[in-house]
Amino acid sequence: MAITRRALSSQALAVLATAGLAQLLVSPGVLAASVRPALGAWLRELAEMTRALRGRQLGAREYQGLLDDLCGRVELSDLHAAIDLEALRARMAVPATGAGSCEVDFAALAGAPTRLGFGRRVFACRRGRAIVPHGHDDLCTAFIVLAGRWRGRHYDRLESHADHFVLRPTIDRAFAPGDSSSVSDHRDNVHWFEAETDDAFVFNVHVACAGASGSRVYLDPESERLAGGTIRAARLSKAACVAKYGG
Repeated sequence: MAITRRALSSQALAVLATAGLAQLLVSPGVLAASVRPALGAWLRELAEMTRALRGRQLGAREYQGLLDDLCGRVELSDLHAAIDLEALRARMAVPATGAGSCEVDFAALAGAPTRLGFGRRVFACRRGRAIVPHGHDDLCTAFIVLAGRWRGRHYDRLESHADHFVLRPTIDRAFAPGDSSSVSDHRDNVHWFEAETDDAFVFNVHVACAGASGSRVYLDPESERLAGGTIRAARLSKAACVAKYGG
């Protein structure tokens, strides 16, 4: 049966909003045991939404809109009541340049489906370091700030060429705990987050829309300004991008 925005009740949307974060909460030493059964239900709901995307019952644009709605419903106070940030700090190695990340385990969560269909990671940066500018192919992804303050920039990727991309800036603002943004092939496809404080964490949920890996491309959004406010952004290797923008 097709799943549409109208068919998703407000209760289901609230469930899905927290589902992306449920991946984080099930890591050993991070999850509050009392919330395990509910998180299992949330994961099942998000897995259903992801199956609908893969089955083309939901389009990538609509899926991204739902992610935006869902992330906006998350109560940060509820997340902090369930997440042990000290456990995250002890677990993650934050590099001197760029961002550190770790995949989040969900095996301990009671009631979680055996196949979720989406990835989940936590990223962390020191002050002045960055999740460097990059875009995605065939991927829907969302960031939710868990701690610290960030400067977040997004761009629409208008053209792709062998050695460069043409971008249009769309977002450039401060991101505080609880704030979120999303990416798809259709909107805000390039993002770049600089940590403005130490101890800065974001949670990421990502879905390869067609079931493939969902590739990443690195670029230089400060290469060349064009007429009309667009940017000619040179394609970079990951190493070159981290060297220039990682901090």
